Amino acid sequence: MLESYHLSTNREGFTNITSIVEQVLEKSGVSDGLCVVFCPHTTAGITINENADPDVVRDMLLGLAKAFPDRAEFRHVEGNSTAHLKASCVGSSVTVPVQGGRLVLGTWQGIYFCEFDGPRNRTFYVKVING
Repeated sequence: MLESYHLSTNREGFTNITSIVEQVLEKSGVSDGLCVVFCPHTTAGITINENADPDVVRDMLLGLAKAFPDRAEFRHVEGNSTAHLKASCVGSSVTVPVQGGRLVLGTWQGIYFCEFDGPRNRTFYVKVING
């Protein structure tokens, strides 16, 4: 079963989508298998990280901005090369094991949609695989 979801994003930021993914898993009825979350955009991504302290997201955005600053020598016409670099670094998908009908995530982990070139209307996909 493949589900698609839409969200409106800010200029840059992380949106916790864990509860949406859990709803898809529950709807699927899969007890054991895999759950894949995929972002089909080149300037956004998907990651798993801490969901308890919002400063972690702030620090991650700060670290990515320092690692990938805008540079005058970038040639991409749209002017969003830093967003492409950040998205490639973060990645476009995560795969989470499913056991007993639940996502196998650590105590402090959450699944995030990562926007690097907003505001935009974005899509992500969730696929639950029995097995």
